[in-house]
Amino acid sequence: MEYRYKPEGVCSREMIFEIENGIIKSLKIVGGCQGNTQGVSRLVEGMKIEDVIKKLKGIQCGNKGTSCPDQLAKALEKLLKETA
Repeated sequence: MEYRYKPEGVCSREMIFEIENGIIKSLKIVGGCQGNTQGVSRLVEGMKIEDVIKKLKGIQCGNKGTSCPDQLAKALEKLLKETA
């Protein structure tokens, strides 16, 4: 199933991900630093939601207090709460 998330406090504008049986099948991050967002997307594809959250939660970009990876973790946490 496809999900969309509007990140806050970062350069990216939207995260579009497909989840199947708790596994991230695809991720597209719209906006942000293209090389970094493509790299994050490729790295998390095929991973369990919980594992991605553990690895990415709390990563900061400069003094923003968050980052695109952190926002992805927050999106996945929100998804888990909504589908529980």
